[in-house]
Amino acid sequence: MARFTPDFLDELKARLRPSDVIGRYVKLKKQGNEWAGLSPFTKEKTPSFFVNDQKGFYHCFSSSKHGDVISFLQETQRLTFHEAVERLAEEAGLPLPAETPGDAARAQRAQGLAEACAGAAQYFAAMLQRSDGRQAMDYLRGREVSDGQIKQFNIGFAPSGRRGLKDFLINKGFDEDVLIEAGLIIKPEDGSASFDRFRNRIMFPITGPRDRVIAFGGRALDPEARAKYLNSPATPLFHKGSVLYNFNAARMASADAKAPLIVCEGYMDVIALWGAGFKHSVAPLGTALTEDQLALLWRASDEPVLCFDGDKAGVAAAHRAIDRALPLIKPGKSLSFAFLPEGQDPDDVLRSEGAAAFSTILNEIHPLVDVLWDREIAARPLDTPERRAALKAHLRGLVKTIVDNDVRGAYGAEFARRLDERFAPPPRTGAQRSGGGWRGGEGPGGQGQGGQGRARNWGANQRGQGFRFTEPARPTPGLKRRGGPSQWSREASLILAAINHPTLIERQETAFLDLELTDPDLKALLSEVLSAISLDTGLDSAGLKSHLSGTGAAGSMERVLNDPELSKHRFLRPDTEIGEAEQGFRNALALHLFDSTLKQEVVRSASQIFTDGDESWKAAAAAREELVNTNKASEQNVLDNGDSPKRFDDALERMKQSVDKKFNR
Repeated sequence: MARFTPDFLDELKARLRPSDVIGRYVKLKKQGNEWAGLSPFTKEKTPSFFVNDQKGFYHCFSSSKHGDVISFLQETQRLTFHEAVERLAEEAGLPLPAETPGDAARAQRAQGLAEACAGAAQYFAAMLQRSDGRQAMDYLRGREVSDGQIKQFNIGFAPSGRRGLKDFLINKGFDEDVLIEAGLIIKPEDGSASFDRFRNRIMFPITGPRDRVIAFGGRALDPEARAKYLNSPATPLFHKGSVLYNFNAARMASADAKAPLIVCEGYMDVIALWGAGFKHSVAPLGTALTEDQLALLWRASDEPVLCFDGDKAGVAAAHRAIDRALPLIKPGKSLSFAFLPEGQDPDDVLRSEGAAAFSTILNEIHPLVDVLWDREIAARPLDTPERRAALKAHLRGLVKTIVDNDVRGAYGAEFARRLDERFAPPPRTGAQRSGGGWRGGEGPGGQGQGGQGRARNWGANQRGQGFRFTEPARPTPGLKRRGGPSQWSREASLILAAINHPTLIERQETAFLDLELTDPDLKALLSEVLSAISLDTGLDSAGLKSHLSGTGAAGSMERVLNDPELSKHRFLRPDTEIGEAEQGFRNALALHLFDSTLKQEVVRSASQIFTDGDESWKAAAAAREELVNTNKASEQNVLDNGDSPKRFDDALERMKQSVDKKFNR
């Protein structure tokens, strides 16, 4: 694999204009110093996607995506970094960095194997069209496979003879050793003559990077064959756990359609779906999904849809996929599931009911968390406290396998909520409070296992008798005061600084592009501000205000400009020197990030009630309260007097150390 140095990448990007590269995928129109077009990442009617050739980047305001030509191809064409660089280098006429002698030898060897596989694919395709392939063609016609599908997937046929492919390739100049290493022929251990691996099978070429044929799958026509499907063995080109059938074509179709990949079980399902218009379909090669295949899926689609046959085996396959994926899920990267009618696969549904029926199934997909929950609820009886406690403990164990902290916390909080809703006791009546126990035979679920309600703090004499989670600590008055208008003011101050001093945006470009706001009106206002400045970098405050007054964010701008609290702060006044305004903006940004960190930590602590138990929650709650008190004392000084954000940095560090100590990290 070529190593791309920073100098090489700089030279590559210097040779290509971003608008030329991106313009092949997005219709761009010149606007001032930039190019504008509709976002390739979201569906929109008004352009919010801009390309700047001078700065060498693109920015999409509707999706907040930002990058260069390499990342653009990665995002839109689902290429790896190396694939994107190689494609751009070829376009720019820039030779790739020289490889070591070992790299060159391996590349030459791989090229020879790939050429042998390409020759085999040519042979198999020709055999399908001859008289020897009549039975194979009849089978394909019986499955309603069209000529277009045969051509698209280069489907072929391996005749019954033992030397047909071997003789064909040797006559083309390939060495027998190459054919053995490519997995095309078999050399017996007893030293007898080698022979074709695939015989009397419909052949499905498997492609890898750059659409090279790297292996084959063969479907037996003989019902007595030992294996219905046979794949190539592992070779230097092919490891079946790292490959997905039709991946290259499917990832591009997925990007074009802005639709998630569909994962089905076999070659014929993919081919049938392609024929019905679902061109973004892939399949593993006869095995359960591996970690490498999951990584491939997530490279092309945030939440691919796993489509399984609607029988016990299909459900079991879905559960295996969950067990493999659960530790690996990350923010925005998960799986969804579509279950077909029992006993049917995608090909059956398409042939019996048509594409519309399959679309309906895709519209009723289930997220991973729901399928996992249903599995665990159905796995055991839940009619006693001990069995319900076992469920809780098992779910906690599953959650702890999730590597990503944020996702682990979110799953812990979600399962805690679901368990609470399902098993929480009902409100106690006066008779129950005076009678000293539950009556009526309903048990702690109140309305049976489906009973709804919130968990309540029981008296000491009932401790431990119900199946519930301790109710999270309520926010202190100080924490409550940090929300509402105060939060709005903090976010609005950052935008007002830009409106009154537009040059701040260039001086603090990264900060503004990465700025995350909670108020939707302020989000829209910020987007309009950044869009206007990107179109005219020389726009002054008066011109910016004039522009904003004609947009949908005009009302938000007027509220920000006329807010009496904001007008008190020196750095937000129009006549403030730019240096003082920038320092004030940086201080206000530190306060905003401080506040955001606090809230994220509070949410994270709430999730710990499930994953780590009550003691962890108490420790975290105490640390967060300490942070609240520190922040209350400092906040006004930052906005009013422009104090250095160092006090906030120190407070954040003290909070982190306190939490780490209490959790023994």
